[in-house]
Amino acid sequence: MADIQRRLQALSEDYAKLQKDLQDTVTSRQKLEAQMQENFGVKQEFEKLKDGETIYKLIGPVLLKQDRTDAESTVKGRLEFIEKEITRLEGHIKETQAKMEKKKTEIIQVQTSAQAAVGAGPQAVKGRA
Repeated sequence: MADIQRRLQALSEDYAKLQKDLQDTVTSRQKLEAQMQENFGVKQEFEKLKDGETIYKLIGPVLLKQDRTDAESTVKGRLEFIEKEITRLEGHIKETQAKMEKKKTEIIQVQTSAQAAVGAGPQAVKGRA
């Protein structure tokens, strides 16, 4: 019985680690989603600009003039990077959810076998009496 309890404890700890990993990954994905929205808004603002209008980039407390093509390519590059990261994180989320489901099934199986062992014990004693 002590072995079963140790096994359940280990499985529960593994499950808790997977839950934390999932939560951290979802949080990271949400941050990336916010960054993507922000960069998408910048991209839309670039599309509204007329030729010859000046673009400034905030670096620390200073606004520096920036070439339009550089600014657009930087934002485009950021959007591509963020999209790839979101796709990678979504894959990790699905993988973690599958691991959690498998671990949950293991926990249920161990609990069921423990209950069967406990339930079989008193019946076996009654049958001998």
